[in-house]
Amino acid sequence: MALATKTTTDRGTGRPPSPPRSRPFWGSTIGKKTVMAVSGLLMLGYLVAHVMGNLKVFFGPEEFNAYGHWLRTMGAPVLHHSWALWLVRIVLLAAVVAHAVSAYQLSRRDIRARPTAYAHRRKRSSYATRTMRWGGVVVALFIVWHILDLTTGTAHPGGFQEGHPYQNVVDTFSTWYGNVIYIVAMLAVGLHVRHGFWSAAQTLGVGNARRERLLKTLADGLALVLTVGFVSVPVAVMTGVVS
Repeated sequence: MALATKTTTDRGTGRPPSPPRSRPFWGSTIGKKTVMAVSGLLMLGYLVAHVMGNLKVFFGPEEFNAYGHWLRTMGAPVLHHSWALWLVRIVLLAAVVAHAVSAYQLSRRDIRARPTAYAHRRKRSSYATRTMRWGGVVVALFIVWHILDLTTGTAHPGGFQEGHPYQNVVDTFSTWYGNVIYIVAMLAVGLHVRHGFWSAAQTLGVGNARRERLLKTLADGLALVLTVGFVSVPVAVMTGVVS
């Protein structure tokens, strides 16, 4: 005797119910974390290239100015003057926006998931983790100031000299506020990189129990090297090593 099978149908249609729709990639938590991780790694790659370029200041004005000129002639003769530089800027801006938006939305989602404050507050994360949010705000404000100072020259102390990046750098770090802003921002960048690199590895599935110590060491090393590399420039100007 055949066994009868029972089929659940939609009321009024007689058809089987439609399978639940999967949440779009961007709408899911893992999607936002992935966007945040990939955009963060793009920015990390830019920071590594940027600090290497900054360190050319120690080789004198001729080499540093030549580096600044090369940035505007990248891709020549295939690309027009400054096209490659603007392409890098657009990609970087998109990464910054994607990173900031995903971070904000993840933060809001986390708050909605636990609207009631914990009865007993206790430290659940490292210092870098707890300062990621404000560190991001500090870095965002620094980017705006940095562009106005050394790219457009709008907020540059003294007379901004187009095509003379070496002198512009010396002028900026000859002021106390230029040094304070830059050093504080670079410390925030170091903390951000330290935690962000580890988080990105976890999100993208690179991290596991076996690689945990190696990844944490690599994150600490990257943060330290970048921070020291960036901070060395204003310190060199302050001490007269670069003048």
